[in-house]
Amino acid sequence: MRNFTEGKRLPLVWVEFAIETTQSAVEPISNILHEAGASGVVIEDAADFQANEKSTEDEVYEFKPEDYPAEGVRVKAYFPENETVKTVVENVKTSINELPRYDVELGANKITLAKVEEEDWAHAWKKYYKPVVVSDTMTIVPSWEVYEPRNTHEQVIELDPGMAFGTGTHPSTVLSLQLMEQYVTKNDEVIDIGTGSGILSIAAAKLGAKQVTALDVDEVAVYSACENIRLNDVNEQITVQQNDLLEAVGTQEADVVVANLLADIILRLTPDVHRVIRPGGCFISAGIIGRRKQDVIDAFEREGFQVLRTAEVEDWVAIAVQAPEA
Repeated sequence: MRNFTEGKRLPLVWVEFAIETTQSAVEPISNILHEAGASGVVIEDAADFQANEKSTEDEVYEFKPEDYPAEGVRVKAYFPENETVKTVVENVKTSINELPRYDVELGANKITLAKVEEEDWAHAWKKYYKPVVVSDTMTIVPSWEVYEPRNTHEQVIELDPGMAFGTGTHPSTVLSLQLMEQYVTKNDEVIDIGTGSGILSIAAAKLGAKQVTALDVDEVAVYSACENIRLNDVNEQITVQQNDLLEAVGTQEADVVVANLLADIILRLTPDVHRVIRPGGCFISAGIIGRRKQDVIDAFEREGFQVLRTAEVEDWVAIAVQAPEA
């Protein structure tokens, strides 16, 4: 485990791994990419672009057809360019090609590789990333935008996601934040598993949590989280640690645990979360696609958790459950 108070310089060149596939393959492929050490996953769904064309509401992004596959889904992941990246990519390809053995339809299964400069990435975000209204009392604002709060009660989270993702624009992040507004209360202690850019940890602090532990296995995410925590002036409330899920938390306990990950990772966490969540505490999980909702609920209920609320947007699900009372 490593505790961080100062960020570290990010790698300058990345390898972008992109695969065109099916909606049903998104979760297992994302899981493979995360396990391989990818610094975040981007999902470009043709259905999202089609839905946006029909929408008359203001949008977070400037949607362009060239950014989306003609059909199906494009999943992108980013690996730092180093001496092991070729081996990592080949291992990822092998694991993906084994998925049909588990009845996962890969569709086109078209893979492309490209190099991405850190500066190019930053420029792309500044072009497309705009303020995100999460609720009547919370808005996420990119650090380079000028934004006037709508009212005196609005919590504004400033964010520069860099390569760590977690911009607040994805439905699973918005759902996580909306549930946190309901279940994080003043003086709570919170653990954020897979913090990414630190957005959920920052939200917890702004909602009144007295202590937040932000965990991520990825060094780039740790760097980004530290930078964003300083940007929002919540350093005193948040500690960032680089570790693998909950393995290094030890005897620490929390009133609320949040995990915006993937269903398979949440299922691995469920039996272990008992030792860090206080009796009657709340576990908020997201990043769950619709067809895995019941699998996750069943796993919670086997461990004695009670479902408090589920929320869904665009086939993404977030679930808030309560730990058994002592």
